[in-house]
Amino acid sequence: MRILVINGPNLCALGKREPEIYGDADLEHINSNLESKFQGIVTFDFVTTNYEGDIITEILNSVDKYHGIILNPGAYAHYSIAILDSIRAVSVPVVEVHLTNISNREDYRKNMITAAGCIGCISGFGAYSYYLGALAIINYIENK
Repeated sequence: MRILVINGPNLCALGKREPEIYGDADLEHINSNLESKFQGIVTFDFVTTNYEGDIITEILNSVDKYHGIILNPGAYAHYSIAILDSIRAVSVPVVEVHLTNISNREDYRKNMITAAGCIGCISGFGAYSYYLGALAIINYIENK
């Protein structure tokens, strides 16, 4: 099984950027943890970008390459109709993940535009949100 993990804007700064909010795990730690926990079950590819168009391109190009996508769109989650449209344009299941509990954040972060196209959204479990996202994708695919 192949899963694409897409990380959006500012996630390249994890571990340094507001660790009191986002935790001290960086993407390298999160990615290697996924690979080790699902070794022999899932092959992961990782993309990190600060650009909305790159996220859209990765989603649109995922068809026939990936069984699922774990997406952390960062702040784009709250306003990117273009990313939502790309999620809806493909048959690849997408699980959106967020490190923080969106419900406990600022009001403008509670509007989850991109999640509307996903099979589910996981938030609030820090780096573990990615692990839960992988479990959700695997379960969805195996029970489809």
